[in-house]
Amino acid sequence: MSDTATVLYDAPGPKAQLRNRITAVVFIAIVVAIAAYVIVILAGNDQFAGEKWEPFTKWSTWSGYIFPGLFRTLAAAVVSIVLALILGAVLGIGRLSDHLWVRMIAGFFVEVFRAIPVLILMVFTWFLFALYGVVPASQLAFAAVVTGLTLYNGSVMAEILRSGINSLPKGQTEASKALGLRKSHMMRLILLPQAVTAMMPALVSQMVVALKDSALGYIIGYSEIIRSALLSSARYGNYIPALFVVAVIMILINFGLSSFATWLEKRLRVGRRKVEAVDPGDADLAASENMPFGAR
Repeated sequence: MSDTATVLYDAPGPKAQLRNRITAVVFIAIVVAIAAYVIVILAGNDQFAGEKWEPFTKWSTWSGYIFPGLFRTLAAAVVSIVLALILGAVLGIGRLSDHLWVRMIAGFFVEVFRAIPVLILMVFTWFLFALYGVVPASQLAFAAVVTGLTLYNGSVMAEILRSGINSLPKGQTEASKALGLRKSHMMRLILLPQAVTAMMPALVSQMVVALKDSALGYIIGYSEIIRSALLSSARYGNYIPALFVVAVIMILINFGLSSFATWLEKRLRVGRRKVEAVDPGDADLAASENMPFGAR
């Protein structure tokens, strides 16, 4: 056994390290073999031939299929994320309410919609909106996709925000009460900003999930980017290149969103550390020195 150990387990010794390396090498070899087999099969069916990629060199493919589908995907994702953040903030704060009936309603809402798959929510709301004519037929699929994503991701974000608020030091709440702040002011000015900063990676991960789940709208006829790419591939007979292009686009978007969240989190933490590093006594002294003589 190694001399160094962690809280959860003993650090592996020389034999265990060798065994782990062998396992990793074998696993990588299996994955490479499977990937090579798939590539060979696809190449045998001419899926990597130059003519299969030629449609993506034409502007008509991008303007007629890819860009409209991408716009509808981003539209559904952005609207649902904004609504989910609002819903999550309301439900998360509701679960921390001093009133029992508010906590029960918020908790019931969160537990129910967090347990239902997004696809079922989309299909159910699609039939509900169609049956009662809630929205125009042209916007039916979009409304169902946004509603399903909002209900599910809003419930998950509510739990993320609630966990973030509960993870804050109790001194924050006690100091706010000592200053005479109302609970609404305490939440808005003290607790929520810190909780959002602490939970930023989890919130962005859920936003990425919402962006990817928007592709489920294909089932109810929403023409998002995957459906548009499949329509393009049905015309040109290049299913694998079309899906490959869509995968690259989604990877770039998700990577950009994750990178932006990482940058924003670091900026917020640096800004908060700068504020905490200011000595209140020095700040008061500097303010008094800048005041006119007669006002001191």
